[in-house]
Amino acid sequence: METKLIHFLETLKKQRWDDHRYYHHSRINQSLHLVSAISFLTAYVLLFIDPIAASLLAWLVAMTTRQSGHFFFEPKGYDEVNKATHEYKEQIKVGYNLNRKVVLLSIWAAIPLLVWANPIWLQKFVALNTFTNTDGFIRQTGLLWLWLGVGGVLFRTFHLFFIHNVEAAFAWMTKIMTDPFHDAKIYATSPLYLLKGQLIDPMDHGSYEEEPLPQ
Repeated sequence: METKLIHFLETLKKQRWDDHRYYHHSRINQSLHLVSAISFLTAYVLLFIDPIAASLLAWLVAMTTRQSGHFFFEPKGYDEVNKATHEYKEQIKVGYNLNRKVVLLSIWAAIPLLVWANPIWLQKFVALNTFTNTDGFIRQTGLLWLWLGVGGVLFRTFHLFFIHNVEAAFAWMTKIMTDPFHDAKIYATSPLYLLKGQLIDPMDHGSYEEEPLPQ
């Protein structure tokens, strides 16, 4: 049991390191991840107070800042540090690569339209009532976004069971759930480097066996 735990933690550690070294070169992206991490941590607290408010904060602030960093600011050219093409990195990514994120975000963007249209099938299968005001519309949207977030994590975890293995799948799920804590730690100084004019992290901080802290 102890050996399995050690191996699991090592898998988790390597997934974290690969995520950082492959997909977080831009200091703007790193800084946006810091904003995202703080927003997600706040949403975690809100889950115990108002889950729908937590969902709205997570999707409207935490996810938009996080994903805009990947889509708009992260370099898409050849990665000289890791000697890898963008296409290769997208192919080996354990979690959601950009193409998968487009699908997920498209569903996210479509949900408010479905709530507004309020079709019969939506009420039948999701047990929503017809909203009567703006607050009702917002809260129903937040509820569906909450389920989308849970479903998105579970779907990819289940998918990884087959294309990798159970350990890798649960390591990824653990990574996703704890990323806000980890990102807040390792990207805390990224805005300072950005203010100094450093747009790209030199990534000269060793291998994954070392603590992956930006330099």
